[in-house]
Amino acid sequence: MAKTEAASGGDVRTRPRSIVTTVLLILISVMIVRDLLVRRWSGTAPPSQDTTLQSR
Repeated sequence: MAKTEAASGGDVRTRPRSIVTTVLLILISVMIVRDLLVRRWSGTAPPSQDTTLQSR
């Protein structure tokens, strides 16, 4: 009987942790995909080649 109570007590703490971890991973994934989409379709022109040349 004591083993059953101890096992269920451990599950009570593990479930919220796994839910929080899953939600955080989903949020990070959404932020990464959003950033990639914004960079792809932002509409800014790529920098021209002469901006990397040093002036003398």
